[in-house]
Amino acid sequence: MNHFLDPQSLDDTGSMCAAMIQALQKDIAPELRPEIDNSINFIMNKVYRLSDGTFARNRPMANSVWVDDLYQGIPALAQMGKLTGERKYFDEASKQVDLFSKRLFDNNKRVCMHGWVEGMDPHPGFYWARANGWAILAISALLDVLPESHPERKPVLHLFREYCNGLATLQSASGFWHQLMDRNDSFLETSATAMFTYAMAHGIDKGWLDIRAYGPIALLGWNAISTKVNGSGQVEGTSAGTSMAFDAAFYFRRPVGTGAHGYGSVLMAGAAMYKLLKEHPYDSSDPVIFRK
Repeated sequence: MNHFLDPQSLDDTGSMCAAMIQALQKDIAPELRPEIDNSINFIMNKVYRLSDGTFARNRPMANSVWVDDLYQGIPALAQMGKLTGERKYFDEASKQVDLFSKRLFDNNKRVCMHGWVEGMDPHPGFYWARANGWAILAISALLDVLPESHPERKPVLHLFREYCNGLATLQSASGFWHQLMDRNDSFLETSATAMFTYAMAHGIDKGWLDIRAYGPIALLGWNAISTKVNGSGQVEGTSAGTSMAFDAAFYFRRPVGTGAHGYGSVLMAGAAMYKLLKEHPYDSSDPVIFRK
């Protein structure tokens, strides 16, 4: 809790802050407001940034941008915008999505590199799955609350759709995505698969994605995930936490097991798929066809 109360990075505060705001909106623990305000002040005014305002880190190299930080910053800002009605939080969240996408979103693969370092040339790209999971969850969380009238809503929605299109092309026949998504010789990873499955099922529910195109992808993902929940309720096949790196071997050799990162994402994916399958019938023949 010391990290949360005295944050030094987005890792210390962002996702906790978003959860606390959601709790506050449900009239749970109103005494959390001072901690929420402290976190938002850090995100808005104190976090390290590049010269153009992009959230950044000085590890493992100076002026590094990690796509993970979309999730550490954007949902908290989005929820604060919803809580207060102040446009500045939506503006900052939308600005960060734009800044990150310009540096990290690969327009050919239509997914994000894990990290970017200022001044690196040439710049190698490694497409770590769970980092992309954080990013698509962050964009989804922003769309959930970004007002229809906000000028950046259409660009953010366009990015979400492009992102899901890119993810769809990289899904394996098993339903999983690989640890490095464009490297079929890397292992199949559960937590990212759950994040992508949630994003697509939720996107369908919200009307952002066409169920005929993305329903089968989400169902294939969920069927894969369900094989990784063991009899003790543990989620297997989850990569350990991962720093940013510029060699494939680092990602390939990350420990795999039942680490903490798989649980929330699987619960989210399960809830979204339950809703999807309850509301939308489909023909289970080959191929799977959902009806609008």
